[in-house]
Amino acid sequence: MALIVQKFGGSSVADAQRVSHVAGIIANTYRQGNQVVVVVSAQGKTTDHLIAQAQEVNPNPSKRELDALMATGELASMALMALALERLGMPAISLSGWQAGIHTDSTHGAARVSRIDTERLRNELDKGNIVIVAGFQGVNKYEDITTLGRGGSDTSAVALAAALNADLCQIYTDVDGVYTADPRIVPNAIKIDEITYDEMLELASLGANVLHNRSVEMAKKYNVNLEVLSSMTGAEGTIVKEVTDVEKLLIKGVTKDVNIARISAMGVSDQPGIAFRLFSLLAKHKVSVDIILQSVGRDGTQDISFTVAAKDADEVVRLLEERKDTLGLKSVICDPNVAKVSIVGAGMETHAGVASKMFEALGEANINIQMIATSEIKISVLIAEEEANKAVAAIHRAFYGE
Repeated sequence: MALIVQKFGGSSVADAQRVSHVAGIIANTYRQGNQVVVVVSAQGKTTDHLIAQAQEVNPNPSKRELDALMATGELASMALMALALERLGMPAISLSGWQAGIHTDSTHGAARVSRIDTERLRNELDKGNIVIVAGFQGVNKYEDITTLGRGGSDTSAVALAAALNADLCQIYTDVDGVYTADPRIVPNAIKIDEITYDEMLELASLGANVLHNRSVEMAKKYNVNLEVLSSMTGAEGTIVKEVTDVEKLLIKGVTKDVNIARISAMGVSDQPGIAFRLFSLLAKHKVSVDIILQSVGRDGTQDISFTVAAKDADEVVRLLEERKDTLGLKSVICDPNVAKVSIVGAGMETHAGVASKMFEALGEANINIQMIATSEIKISVLIAEEEANKAVAAIHRAFYGE
């Protein structure tokens, strides 16, 4: 008997027909003699609709009450799934995040799981029940409802798998695995059979919308056996693990992220400690910075450009404008019309010429590179947003052919 955690995203449970279809997948897993814990997301665009409703009532809702509202989407999904399984004659019980023992910190809207009390879960499994858990949510030390942020249901599933020492965690989505590029952009993208945690973490962090990066971090930390597969096709998916059995591909994927902005601090004083003061200010306000480019000093000044998440851009501009004098900068420029295009692959560590090949593909496509960042297994470039899809297709073609 194996213990399997299965997660189903919003598109997989979008309506009654899909809920019934997913119930069939769960029932088949249970009939094979497995213990099953299921994590469900809110149906379709439910979370977006709830946020829109909140803003109609209050344009500036408190994060605590917004969490309480958003959590209801997953509560509806879990109950509907339990009802669908009951109809199939399956023993099922639904549990909210807090009933399932998921405890978090108190950062509303982006809470992190601190611990999971598994007593209730194990008792229900021992009774022979399929346990349906509402994803994306937990409870803090004040017994307030919290939500885990974007991709939170993936994190819920991996956290439960780790806490229960599950044999497998399956993430069901609307694609049948991890591809070398978004098939909607590159129709001939190749499905990857196996990928390492590190490669998947880079892809997830760089814009691939298959798994959330926090869930991959947790899977790596606790060595959770992870599989990404489709709830629609039933085809074999992609295994995410520490070491892959196949020979390393040169690159595992090409991805883009358009939810970023480029900030340029112009005319910054060219003296020791200025960069520290600038970036420590952003860190103090929980702003993550990615690509950084500093110009050569001239006339006692220099320019510092960097990228941040698009949602943080306005706040960053405000912070820098308010402190122009203390930071010694002349002006702040924000460009939201940029995209980060990246290649990822452990094979890059042992192959020369990867960056050259990427830059050649962009040059032949007449795409200008604004900024560059590299690590052992990734290369990222900043380009104009309107050229992102063309860049992904050109780079994929350079490495994989037509």
